[in-house]
Amino acid sequence: MFSTSITSEQFLKAIIETIQMVGVSLFVGSLIGIPLGILLVVTRPGGVLENKAIYTVLNPVINIIRSLPFIILLVSIIPVTRAIVHTSIGTNAAIVPLIIYIAPYIARLVENSLLEVNPGILEAAESMGATPFQVIWHFLLPEAVGSLILSLTTATIGLIGATAMAGVVGGGGVGDLAIVYGYQRFDTVVVVATVIILIILVQGIQSLGNTLARKIRRY
Repeated sequence: MFSTSITSEQFLKAIIETIQMVGVSLFVGSLIGIPLGILLVVTRPGGVLENKAIYTVLNPVINIIRSLPFIILLVSIIPVTRAIVHTSIGTNAAIVPLIIYIAPYIARLVENSLLEVNPGILEAAESMGATPFQVIWHFLLPEAVGSLILSLTTATIGLIGATAMAGVVGGGGVGDLAIVYGYQRFDTVVVVATVIILIILVQGIQSLGNTLARKIRRY
């Protein structure tokens, strides 16, 4: 027992729900965000696939979505969430806004990582006759792998914070425990325990990301 109002089984269930939300949202968000980030880099002025029309549309759309605080996004797309998962409460419902929130965030992080690549490497690849796809796949992405890992690490930590906020509307996970049992029932022990759990998750993920990036950059 962690406190008089909640059991260890409830804490374990909340942790599993948080991991589920973060894992699914990160996976789907990456499938959307990484290609968007690559598009932002290659279609921008001077990019290997410069396309003013695509960049002009994509850039502000990503900015607009990113400008919305997660809690506002969470509430504003409730009709969309209900249409997709047939409910606006619970872990599955929280995953929908989490994906919409993290995809453009990942896109910007990927964009920043790719822009760190030395332009001389890309110019050398093009001078050797590499196609745009070859430049992207064999030169741009491999050179940015270490930075991309750190970017995804940052995105994962951002998702953990967002899942905690999802508890405000019954999204499940550790955040839901903090709101329902900690805040609403004035149980300080639960609040402290959820904070400790979130700190451990964040520190563990950050350490893992730093280690992987450091090993890759040695090669």
